[in-house]
Amino acid sequence: MSDSQGTGPLVISSPEGRSAAGDGAVTAPSPAPRPRRRRGSWRQRLEIGLLSGPAILVFLAFVIFPVVMAAYYGFFKWKGFGPPTDFVGLQNYVTILQDPTFHDALRHNAFIVVMSLLLQGPAAVVLALLLNRKIRGRSLIRVLIFVPYVISEVIVGTGWSLMLQTTGAVNDLLGKIGLEGWAVDWLADPDVAIWSLMLIITWKYIGFAVILFLAGLQSIPEELHEAAAIDGASYWQAQRAITLPLLGPTIRIWAFLSIIGSLQLFDLVYIIWGQYVSATAGTSTMATYMVSNGRLAGNYGFGNAVAVVLFLISLVIALTYQRYVLRRDTEGALTERKK
Repeated sequence: MSDSQGTGPLVISSPEGRSAAGDGAVTAPSPAPRPRRRRGSWRQRLEIGLLSGPAILVFLAFVIFPVVMAAYYGFFKWKGFGPPTDFVGLQNYVTILQDPTFHDALRHNAFIVVMSLLLQGPAAVVLALLLNRKIRGRSLIRVLIFVPYVISEVIVGTGWSLMLQTTGAVNDLLGKIGLEGWAVDWLADPDVAIWSLMLIITWKYIGFAVILFLAGLQSIPEELHEAAAIDGASYWQAQRAITLPLLGPTIRIWAFLSIIGSLQLFDLVYIIWGQYVSATAGTSTMATYMVSNGRLAGNYGFGNAVAVVLFLISLVIALTYQRYVLRRDTEGALTERKK
């Protein structure tokens, strides 16, 4: 067939490369499509490098490098100035692992970890549930609960050490209300001092847990509670069946932060009990042991070895917790499925 202006036959290409007009008209096969280059791949890598590079450099300079240097100095008996020359090998680490004082400090840290979870966790959940309801003055109550967390450890330690002395405000109050028999040496008695420390820790850090749980409660849809109420569930049944399971990821993150903080506890113990009293009062930690037997003893190599041991213990616990507790939360946050 021809077009309306008579310019020639209209050629229509067939799948076999021949025209529909006849065997004589053959069209050239269409070229194979070229694979498209991934545009922007190099640009994305450059952007990732520019954005993450400074953070990686800071992490290497202020985290990895100090850990490596601490491990290096841990092989020496070093006074803290000049290059280390008195190489002792693994002797510092052997001394640490065989020292009964370090064993006591490790037990105290383990006790603080467990009791922090048992005391702060349930109390913070209950307070968060109560403060999440519409009650008068809840904003003020939230502020009052969170204030101890933002107060400096120096102020907290000094204030509590003054109140818990044998002639302090606590024993004086007990005497005025007729409970003189309850007045004890809250800071020096080994049977009481560790519980005094737990009281201070709970008072100071429970506000952080409450605020964290309140933030988690805000992400739970209210429709779930309304549906549970329609089905006849009571308030506490709804909290147990809906709120606590959905609040689980927030609780697990808080527990991880609490464990790491308890393992590295130093400032409150050092401020309240001083340099050497914490060991006799039964409140020493691995961090106070490091300072007492490292910097104060003039043996910085030994102190660096203690720091490495503390780092390894924290790292093992963190990786174990990540592997067996936080694994479900981290896998649920992935946007791509594993092949």
